[in-house]
Amino acid sequence: MLSSWGLFLSAFGAATLLPLQSEAVLVGLLLHSPHAWLWWLLIATAGNVLGSMVNWLMGRGIEHLRHKRWFPFSAAQLERAQQRYQRYGQWSLLLSWMPVIGDPLTLIAGIMREPFWRFVLLVTLAKAGRYLVLVLLTLGWVHR
Repeated sequence: MLSSWGLFLSAFGAATLLPLQSEAVLVGLLLHSPHAWLWWLLIATAGNVLGSMVNWLMGRGIEHLRHKRWFPFSAAQLERAQQRYQRYGQWSLLLSWMPVIGDPLTLIAGIMREPFWRFVLLVTLAKAGRYLVLVLLTLGWVHR
């Protein structure tokens, strides 16, 4: 049970702007308990998608803070990110699994008022797909 919470929290944190690596936790659990691969896949995906939902919610409420001195993004950075999102739109959320760009994408989706249902669908597909590939690679390596 403790390992499930550890995986969930690392996946949740990794989806926010925190520098966490849930992949290492998932691989460790798969090596220890490969028979529970589906459970680990579901836990990691749920945590990561919920973390992305936090980013989306922050994006929804961040617009009125952009002129504060402590705001972490410059107006130019925010404008550039919004322009990219407008160019590639909702489909860019399929890249939400990627390091560095994935977390800001989910924040920008909130700023751009991406419908929540579509956000959740696309982000879940992206994040579950990434974890599934990791599960398959790990289990394929274990069963050599």
